[in-house]
Amino acid sequence: MSTVSVYRIQFVSNGKYYELYAKNVSQGSLFGFIEVSDFVFNSNSTVVVDPSEEKLKIEFADVESSFIPMHNVLRIDRVSKPGAVKLTDVSDKVHPFPNAIYTRNPD
Repeated sequence: MSTVSVYRIQFVSNGKYYELYAKNVSQGSLFGFIEVSDFVFNSNSTVVVDPSEEKLKIEFADVESSFIPMHNVLRIDRVSKPGAVKLTDVSDKVHPFPNAIYTRNPD
């Protein structure tokens, strides 16, 4: 009996911290990008509605696959079952990796 792998992807984009679940994660065909497809959202019908989960469902509703820059990815884990997706503002304690590794000499 084979089990389907589910991945938890944590990344930062546009000042927001994303935690998503997907069935497919790969290096992708674009250099420097991680390709994420087959997003998994919690389908439990509950009375309590999480507004961040609803925002993510709307944002990724028509997305077949998403290409996330490698330097924005914080962590990718293979998990046994999907959990709740999260969308939060980045706090002052989390800073993105500097974009320019090599700077031009001012001389």
